[in-house]
Amino acid sequence: MLLAACIGVPTAAAERAPLISGQYPQQSVETGGYRYQLFVPEAADGTETWPLMIFLHGSGERGDDIDKVKVHGPPKHAELEPGFPFILISPLLPADQDWEIGKLEAILDHALATLPIDSDRVYLTGLSRGAHATWRWGAHSPERFAALAPVAGTGDPQTACQLVDTPVWALHGDRDDVVPPEGSFAMARAIRNCGGRISRLTIYPDLGHNAWDPAYEDPALYLWLLSQRRARKKE
Repeated sequence: MLLAACIGVPTAAAERAPLISGQYPQQSVETGGYRYQLFVPEAADGTETWPLMIFLHGSGERGDDIDKVKVHGPPKHAELEPGFPFILISPLLPADQDWEIGKLEAILDHALATLPIDSDRVYLTGLSRGAHATWRWGAHSPERFAALAPVAGTGDPQTACQLVDTPVWALHGDRDDVVPPEGSFAMARAIRNCGGRISRLTIYPDLGHNAWDPAYEDPALYLWLLSQRRARKKE
């Protein structure tokens, strides 16, 4: 993807705890009840802050094998590209469980306290079950995120008004018979009906549930995320 060569991403750091050794390549960490893979770019030395991406996997990767979080999406790319321009957190969901916002919030709180993260550039993405959680967590805590990118998932249109100020890029296959694309259409319509004008929807033609393949292969998604900053509430 060569993203690091396309855009300069770090910003001057505030006082932060130093990086622990061994964060590149990815290592396993446990906080808040979930284990997760942590990726920190080679260039991150603690003197500058970096964007944070949180990636939530789907049902097929649940279990106790932490390496499964790298089967699809951003962790797969970060494994192959040391210059991947985000600090990346990829939690592992135990078998037969669903994502719990409280546990995810604990991971984010710990990361912000211990890693050189730009708190105005925190991005949330996920696929399938992880995309459902992306919609849900994003609507629950929109003030925490600069942008969301749910892939092949659906949210609750009743919560869409919480996302009017949060950039969202939803992506879906038009032949998805696992999570029908109407779920993404419904969320996009609901956000727009609430007055939101900053969201995107991509529907891939002749594609089933695996919209994550073209979505996460496209540098445009990562560059779009990097261009977003958290909206500040007006005083």
